[in-house]
Amino acid sequence: MGYRHGFKSEANAIAREIREELGLAMLEALDPLVLAEHLEIPVTPLSELHEDAPTAVGHLMGAGQQDFSAVTVFSGRKRSIVHNDAHSSGRQASNVAHELSHGLLLHDPTPALDDRGCRHWNQNIEDEAQFLGGALLITEDAALWIARNGLSLAQAAGRFGVSEQMVTYRLNMTGAHKRVSRARQFRVVK
Repeated sequence: MGYRHGFKSEANAIAREIREELGLAMLEALDPLVLAEHLEIPVTPLSELHEDAPTAVGHLMGAGQQDFSAVTVFSGRKRSIVHNDAHSSGRQASNVAHELSHGLLLHDPTPALDDRGCRHWNQNIEDEAQFLGGALLITEDAALWIARNGLSLAQAAGRFGVSEQMVTYRLNMTGAHKRVSRARQFRVVK
C-alpha cells in the first residue's frame, strides 16, 4: 500500500469536512446512506434487482456472497451504487463508504472488464477508496479514542456501526495503540 505523497492527510481532511457538512462530531457514527443522500448518489440494494436477474442475484446473495460487495455504476458522469445487502450491516457500511470514497476522490470511471474479459483493477485507487472509506467511518480521533478507552473490537464496531475488521483496519492504519502507548509512557517518564 503505497499512497501518493500527502494522501492520508488529504483523506483525513475530507473525512473532517464531510462530518462538518453532516453536523457529525468525530466520535459519532456516520451512516453511509445518509452521506450518499447528501452527495445525491443513489444507492440500490442488490436484492432490489432480483426480479431483473434472479439467477445472478440469487447466487451473489447466497453461495457467491463473497464474490460481490458493491459497485459504482455510471450514466455519463452521474454515479449510482449497487451494494450487496446480504452482507452484515457493518460490512455494508464499509462497502458503501468505499464506493462513496471513489466519488469523493473524483476517481474516473473505468470499464469493469478489459477486452479479454478480465476485471480492470487499479490497486492504487482501490487502496485510496479503502483508506478514505475507513476514515469516514472511524476518524483518526475516533481510533485514538477507542485505543485510549480500551474498547473491545465488538464494542467499537457496535458504537460506529462497522465490522470488527474495519475497527482493526483503522486502529492499524492510524497506529492508534502505539500512539496511545507512547503518550502514556511519556506522561509516566515526566
